[in-house]
Amino acid sequence: MSSLSWKRECLLIAMLTLTLAKASSPRPHIVVIVADDLGWNDVSFHGSNQIPTPHIDGLASSGIILNNYYVSPICTPTRGALMSGRHPIHTGLQEGVIMGAQPYGLPLNFTIMPQWLRKLGYRTHMVGKWHLGFFKSEYTPTRRGFESYAGYYQGCGDYYGHSYEGNEEYFGYDFRRNLSLDYTVIGQYSTSVFTNKAVHIIHGHNSDEPLFLYLPYQAVHSGNLQSGKPLQAPSSYVNRHPHIQNQQRKDFAGMVSALDDGVNAVVAALKSRGMYDNSILMFTTDNGGPANGFDGNAASNFPLRGVKATLWEGGVRGVGFVHSPLLKTSGYVSQQLIHVCDWLPTLYSAAGGNPEDLGESDGYDMWSMLSSNSQPVRKELLHNISPWQKKGAIRVGDYKLLVGGINMKWDGWYPPYQVTEDSYRLLYENPAAKNAPFKELNETSYKQLTDGREQMTLSSAVKVSCGPKPSNASTNCDPRQSACLYHIPSDPCEYNNIATWNPSIVKSLTDRLDYYLSTMVPPENKPEDPKGNPINNKGAWISWQD
Repeated sequence: MSSLSWKRECLLIAMLTLTLAKASSPRPHIVVIVADDLGWNDVSFHGSNQIPTPHIDGLASSGIILNNYYVSPICTPTRGALMSGRHPIHTGLQEGVIMGAQPYGLPLNFTIMPQWLRKLGYRTHMVGKWHLGFFKSEYTPTRRGFESYAGYYQGCGDYYGHSYEGNEEYFGYDFRRNLSLDYTVIGQYSTSVFTNKAVHIIHGHNSDEPLFLYLPYQAVHSGNLQSGKPLQAPSSYVNRHPHIQNQQRKDFAGMVSALDDGVNAVVAALKSRGMYDNSILMFTTDNGGPANGFDGNAASNFPLRGVKATLWEGGVRGVGFVHSPLLKTSGYVSQQLIHVCDWLPTLYSAAGGNPEDLGESDGYDMWSMLSSNSQPVRKELLHNISPWQKKGAIRVGDYKLLVGGINMKWDGWYPPYQVTEDSYRLLYENPAAKNAPFKELNETSYKQLTDGREQMTLSSAVKVSCGPKPSNASTNCDPRQSACLYHIPSDPCEYNNIATWNPSIVKSLTDRLDYYLSTMVPPENKPEDPKGNPINNKGAWISWQD
């Protein structure tokens, strides 16, 4: 063999080896973290001047902050959309949440995220809150694509005792390891339990295989309301916030801090295993925060209007970010319109799958758009249509339409407990007015990041600017009487109803709402089945129809 032929053969072998290496390169590890009931104003990267979230902020600011991102106004619908890529009006989950012994769930005809990712060779694990049905075991996580599960089936519960009260007559234990009840965690704080289990999964994972870890925390949802102390956190976390005077808000801040530390521990585990550089982390809330005592909680969406379970921006505009070394472009604030339905096709695409294989979907593949900060993909989104409560909301382009009884009881602008709206607005809008105790605490927290660098400053926070609040802001819209219209980019706080001056836009959005109504399936909700009462099942919530 001549020297030239030998060189050519070596070159061909090298090219073939490189091609094979690329073909067999591992798919990215995917970690999806869901915070429960986390409000817009409960993270410091949104400008919160009460609760420092240095680890979450660091990931968000060095990743992609989703500033125009929307979820459903309440828990079960968001989780169903996240898992299935279908809007709640197409899964039958558009009316409220699954309560206690109601015998329904996310219908089994929907293939969900872990099942799709397993087709791509992923190992799939879930730790945390399910809330998508459990009356029959085939509705539960390990029967729907997850190899392992540790967590609880219901919507909330005690953070230490892990019991859930459906109502005064329905009360029982709710914590599992796979399909079996797990009583070993009694007395342990749920945020710590879930963090430790997630870290354990990462450390035990074969890093040559792609990992999908779904980590929906209990934090920061309120616990059992009848307990008298629904906001629960270890004193070590609560005591980090001496500057907060209101006890409920202080307890809530402790819950947020525990969550922030948990997120950091998960990322640290990925780094220690050498998995971080090939990982995608997506963080989201499931709905807006329950402010000022709503559902026994002390969250804040300020300056956005409304709370959890409403169709105001405070109920549906979600805290969210994507963080990954695999992003071509990062460290920016995305203004592109994104809905929770989009995560299944987006993550499936990022994993190397073809989103067209997913079949009928209400979501869009956003991976290329996010990774390159390119032109928007989505031009409109449906917030929800509630056929029983006769209400709905839709966003088309820059405009949002609200119709029907969208919960006018909670239609205000709620600062954190302890301060009036006027005084807090002054504090929020004037960086120089930030109180010294918080500023010192926040700067100290940032300097304690694991890599020793301050990754984000208060001045770089993503804040909503609303402008002056008009005197008639609370009275110029009553969608029970006639549709309300808002231009969200210029009026994110929904101060100015402009429906009267824009009848053609109202007509156009109403037509789109009618279109979605024509595609809607009936709600799946069922009345409670007494057989599901824990008193009939040895004091525990179980799949009683098995």
